[in-house]
Amino acid sequence: MAELPETGLPPGELLAEIDRLKRGDLPVRGGQVTAYVYDTGRAAVHEVAARAYLEMLEVNGLDPTAFPSVVALERQVVGAVAGRLGGGSGIFTAGGTESIMLAVKAARDARPAEGGRPQIAVPATAHPAFHKAGHYLGVDVVTVPVDPVTFRADPEAMAAALTPRTVMVVASAPSYPHGVVDPVARIAAVAAEAGVLCHVDACVGGWVLPWLRDGGREVPPFDLSVPGVTSLSCDLHKYGYAPKGASVVLFGDESLRRHAYFASAEWPGYTVINATVQSSKSAGPLGAAWATMMAIGARGYRELAANAMEAAERLIAGVAAIPGLRVLGTPDAPLVAVASEDPELDVFVLADQARSRGWFFQPQLSYQGIPANLHFTLTGVSLAGADALPAALAEAAEAARRAGPPPVPDGLAAALLTLDLDDLDDAGFAGLLGSVGVEPGGAGQPGMAVVNAVLDALPPNVREALLVRFLSALYAGPAGPATADPGVSGGGSAG
Repeated sequence: MAELPETGLPPGELLAEIDRLKRGDLPVRGGQVTAYVYDTGRAAVHEVAARAYLEMLEVNGLDPTAFPSVVALERQVVGAVAGRLGGGSGIFTAGGTESIMLAVKAARDARPAEGGRPQIAVPATAHPAFHKAGHYLGVDVVTVPVDPVTFRADPEAMAAALTPRTVMVVASAPSYPHGVVDPVARIAAVAAEAGVLCHVDACVGGWVLPWLRDGGREVPPFDLSVPGVTSLSCDLHKYGYAPKGASVVLFGDESLRRHAYFASAEWPGYTVINATVQSSKSAGPLGAAWATMMAIGARGYRELAANAMEAAERLIAGVAAIPGLRVLGTPDAPLVAVASEDPELDVFVLADQARSRGWFFQPQLSYQGIPANLHFTLTGVSLAGADALPAALAEAAEAARRAGPPPVPDGLAAALLTLDLDDLDDAGFAGLLGSVGVEPGGAGQPGMAVVNAVLDALPPNVREALLVRFLSALYAGPAGPATADPGVSGGGSAG
């Protein structure tokens, strides 16, 4: 159990401890981590963002009348995003998940469902943030299979999923797993014909697709200029390159935006009015997002988008030269999914082999016939290492082929299906993980191929239960140095 020191520690000692703890973290710069982080490769941009963050750190976004700087900065940030994504008005949020939650709330409140709980219809490739929003907001989520070859949403299947209780349909631009843009115009037309709202999840692509179009690339229509699209989410801490905690949700109709707000006067204290899920919040992310956008500028974003897409295309060409590997779908954005066609070349082992060589490739589990694969998010800095990444992938693939499939203990997956997790406390679950070589919170970075292979053999509801227990065991460990391994499949684009 951690305890506070009786006397406060000196700043130098505290910062040294943070530095020590971070030594086990994945690097946030350089491009060898192909998920979670977005790097321009421009040190001056990151420096000005950090300074702006500190300038606004203690400004509280709870009451914009007390801190008018919040209003001024948010108007500029949201206005810049709306100007590139078809207009409308919007809200600055802490991330894609919060943007999506506000869009779902607005749809629920603006279009009361007939005859029961409201529903939203989402493609199978839609981000789990929609399921999270449904869980929190009392909205049922209807998952619709996607095209098994292109991995794009199927407008006819989406139309068939609509019921009198449907308040919103969803399309992705692009979907995070494969980097493909759904047929937004057709899905929005389906929604409009049914009198249903349509949200476009452009969390990962909203601030790269417009710049790719500016550069002459074919980008399918996806934003609020598309008839029938009523709201859109766009993360600035992804391809906007702002520090984490920066997203925007846009609404085509300002009355719909107001449905995202929350107000309460049901107590004797100050009247609460919130545009976001959070109440008190630092304006640091807002200041940093504004500074990042202004420092990069339109020309900078065009260059960064072009570099990221060129790096993605070089990776795709490199994959074609590696026996046994293939790219899933045809990416419209700099996100690439790589699967194996060779039973002796396991993608989870490949990820471990890459990790041992200083690279992080994000595992994605199989789902609804889509095979397990490795996800790559290419950013502005990736072009500088565009030749190194395919070479690292090829080297890790060859090592994985030599190592063979992960040694999953016989019967482990079947045993987990019958395991009563409620009978295990966190320590007991940690012991179970230890039996397959994983120590939550332990030093170093253990191989995760066995864990991911076992998870991949289980249905989604069991995966979820096990991952909840993994997270609980991780945080229940000792308060000293801890290193969580992000090599276990998790994370995603909307955060």
